[in-house]
Amino acid sequence: MTPIDDHPLRYALANELHARPFPVAATPCTVVFLAIKKPDAAVARDRNEDLAHLINLLDRHGAQHPQPEATHYAGQIGRHWLKWEQHTEFVTYTAITQNVSDRPFNPADFEVFPPDWLMASPGQRVTSAMLRVVERQDDEAVRSSLGNWFEPESLAVARVLDDTAICASDFRIDPAGHMRFALFVSKGTGRRRTGRIIQRLCEIETYKAMSMLGFARVKQLTPRIGELDGRLTELMGQMTDNTAHPDELLPDLLSTSTELETLSAQCSFRFGATGAYEAIVNQRIEVLREERFESRQSFADFMMRRYDPAIRTVKSTERRLQALSDRAIRAGELLRTRVDVERSAQNQALLESMDRRAQIALRLQHTVEGLSVVAISFYAVTLVSDFLYPLTQDGISQGRLTSVVTIPVILCVWVAIRQIRKRLQ
Repeated sequence: MTPIDDHPLRYALANELHARPFPVAATPCTVVFLAIKKPDAAVARDRNEDLAHLINLLDRHGAQHPQPEATHYAGQIGRHWLKWEQHTEFVTYTAITQNVSDRPFNPADFEVFPPDWLMASPGQRVTSAMLRVVERQDDEAVRSSLGNWFEPESLAVARVLDDTAICASDFRIDPAGHMRFALFVSKGTGRRRTGRIIQRLCEIETYKAMSMLGFARVKQLTPRIGELDGRLTELMGQMTDNTAHPDELLPDLLSTSTELETLSAQCSFRFGATGAYEAIVNQRIEVLREERFESRQSFADFMMRRYDPAIRTVKSTERRLQALSDRAIRAGELLRTRVDVERSAQNQALLESMDRRAQIALRLQHTVEGLSVVAISFYAVTLVSDFLYPLTQDGISQGRLTSVVTIPVILCVWVAIRQIRKRLQ
């Protein structure tokens, strides 16, 4: 084979597709799940703090450390199998323990994450969940377990992956602070398929919780958006009714437009993330290939009734904010056009006034020019007559000589002034 240089990222990118495998879980088992996020600037957080927090947990069990700058880890810690993943905004911990407690969803099962370690976490809990994975019995036994473990009003349950398992949850936080999921696995279902179901249930809960952060942000923004909408409508009404001068409206309109653009910029990431997380939730539910269990609502039904309205609220607020921003921009352009037209009219009036002044000045100039001809001619006639009088031999009086030279001198002065004016023009 002819040697060829590989792209420096070839192996890294190829290995990235295999970097986050599904967990492998045998039935029965207990799964505890935790997602942690910084309350502010989560995207720009110091990711070394996440890694240090993981290493702290591993050191408690004498487990091997991950590679430097690692974004995922999987390994055994004591009697638990741990999977850690670092995401754009959050980190997740999934711990799987073989067998289940006698008490369903026993809070003690979450003690794989020690309380003091949880208190030292570089962020806050977005969600946590406990999954009880047991062998599937007959439908009557499943029905009895669901009635004992979950709130009937919000319970979602479905047969998944060609009826190889039944998964259920009421999506409520129990007194210990965790979401509860039950997974009844049919005999003969492989450990990898069980692990895939567990992973998808954890992802549904995680991305549901993360997308609901957008809904919380919208609830905070809605009153202010309503105020800005009212102010913008009022300003446009004043523009229509001509109740205020455009120069007075323009600063208020620019202030409103600036605030709308600021809100849009501040919320753009959260709105975009909400849309991406919603798509993941729906995709994870779709790949479960749900089938109805005893006419109960499925996960898709639950999301359609409880989750989708919140997401639609986020999307409608995003569109409303964008529409308000566009309205403010258009109104500002119209107002600036109006101001420009008025200023153009003022400039036209000013030019007309200057033209009238120029015409008056020209007439005054002509008048002064005529007076200048008279004044210069007066002195020129005197000089010429005084100069020629001694040269006369016919005894012409000085008065007659003055009258003779007056007209030629005036003509010469007038011609000279006209020539000077033409050169200046």
